Amino acid sequence: MLISCGDALIDFVPTKNADGREAVMPAVGGSCLNVAIGIARLGAPTGFVGGISNDMFGRMVADHAAASNVELGLSTRSDHQTTLAFVRIVAGESHYAFYDAETATRNWTYRRGTISFDAIEAVHIGSTTLVNDQGAAESKDLIADARMSSTISFDPNCRPNLVKDKPAYLARMDEFAASADLIKMSDVDFAYLFGEEPYQQRASALLGRGTSLVVITRGNNGAIAWHAEAGQIEVDAPKVAVADTIGAGDSFQAALLFALHKQGRLTRRQLKDIGADELRRALSFAANCAGLTCTRPGADPPWRHEISWSW
Repeated sequence: MLISCGDALIDFVPTKNADGREAVMPAVGGSCLNVAIGIARLGAPTGFVGGISNDMFGRMVADHAAASNVELGLSTRSDHQTTLAFVRIVAGESHYAFYDAETATRNWTYRRGTISFDAIEAVHIGSTTLVNDQGAAESKDLIADARMSSTISFDPNCRPNLVKDKPAYLARMDEFAASADLIKMSDVDFAYLFGEEPYQQRASALLGRGTSLVVITRGNNGAIAWHAEAGQIEVDAPKVAVADTIGAGDSFQAALLFALHKQGRLTRRQLKDIGADELRRALSFAANCAGLTCTRPGADPPWRHEISWSW
């Protein structure tokens, strides 16, 4: 099984009402839940670890996850409310306003001993759960247990409007990156974390600390990756009619993890030995899945039958 640990919430995505005025539509989201859903829809056994509310929105989250074949037995249900996120699209980028005080996601706790990591091929972490102290501490405990046998995947998926102390946040993201085997971030995330530092310079530093694969997604400009053995690889983004970009990065992450799983290259040792052709194919598959997600509103990752691909 692959598991994704972190946030589950409701996005209120922009739309138009019958009069043409601005409106919003609720859609299940949360970066880490999106990753779990994306992997499961592609056909790999997947579980979600995190807090899910018992309220109306939490039931929407749980029903959506179950309908996508995501195992929720490792999640924590509570009476805390669901995190809500209101989305606006500005210059092609999604901007978020979060309502996240005392929510089920924020109050999630890692129950040590409840996960048999010997049966877990990879653990994905990231996004808003890592902004607050409790979520970060619980995630660190989970990683400490998982690292002995599972590949660690990390996407910071930064949300600057939630960050109150940027230096502390940067130090925290660096700590999580140091424990990761696979790091993916968007070009926007990179700029927030590292400013104008050249991509390759930072990638080399991360690889030098033990990370096997670093990937930066760049929207219409495709993705670029660095691997200690396979070298630098670049793939194009597909040309699509964009509805919005919500969840595109999560779909990329999910599809990349699925592709590596499908290729037999997701365990830590296998990932270190991946060849350039295999890696390029996995990245291209991920880019195509992300492109399809962009053609429909909200975070709606593709199902396996929607992607024309042969392995």
